[in-house]
Amino acid sequence: MPSLRDYRDRIVSVKSTRKITSAMKMVAASKLKRAQEAAEASQPYAKAMAGMVSRVAAGVHGDAGPKLLIGTGSDQRHLLVVVSSDRGLCGGFNSNLVRFTRNEVRRLTTAGKKVQIICVGRKARDVLKREFSSLIIETITGLGGRKRLSFADAQKVSDLVLGMFNAGKFDVCSLVFNQFVSILTQKPNTQQLIPFVVAANENADATSAPYSFEPEEDVILAEILPKNISVQIFRSMLDSAAGEQAARMTAMDNATRNAGDMIKNLSVKYNRARQAYITKELIEIISGAEAV
Repeated sequence: MPSLRDYRDRIVSVKSTRKITSAMKMVAASKLKRAQEAAEASQPYAKAMAGMVSRVAAGVHGDAGPKLLIGTGSDQRHLLVVVSSDRGLCGGFNSNLVRFTRNEVRRLTTAGKKVQIICVGRKARDVLKREFSSLIIETITGLGGRKRLSFADAQKVSDLVLGMFNAGKFDVCSLVFNQFVSILTQKPNTQQLIPFVVAANENADATSAPYSFEPEEDVILAEILPKNISVQIFRSMLDSAAGEQAARMTAMDNATRNAGDMIKNLSVKYNRARQAYITKELIEIISGAEAV
């Protein structure tokens, strides 16, 4: 049975942990507001950018479009860009993404595809390398850091992807990230970047759309398709940053409440042990007095 000192040391230790988790919760809450505003502001822009590219691409017929639109003609080599966080202590934020990525890799390899992985964030790399170390070709960490994420951070990733595509190292590129739905919900999602997927409704309205482009569609697409890749990557990074802070705030809130419950439980056990110790001392004193 633990001694009174053991209980006291344990209570002090849990109280110190509760202070840390409470402080981390407040820090995450303060960062969350700014990250959430940036993520929610980027989503309409990224959606509008993809819609604009779809409207332009709907007028391209056959193999006349740029390579980023029509692809290489094959889908055997896949590149997955996995966007996670550099830090932990954020609940199941990274583990859910890694599980989703692992299932996606297994699905592609089962279908006979060759898969390569670029990890944007340290946590996804640390887990995926246990099973797919040979598939990870690049890891990009430290984007954003203590400062706010900028479009230049996304440009670094898109430049790497475009350079590999121009070198003929893959056929299909997909983005895997945690989509920020709400403070309580971050949903793992995948989005194909290369070749660009034209929305179905744009294809249906291609012949009747009242658009006239100058210069030609293929010239416009050659300029805006690389920018669209950067925009979509930036959107995923902002979603991931907001989701990380939301998940950390929730996890630290749960940890703080659990620490409080543990302190109450340990205090009850401490008081019972102390009462038993005092009762034992009294019995010994009374027994000794009666013996005399």
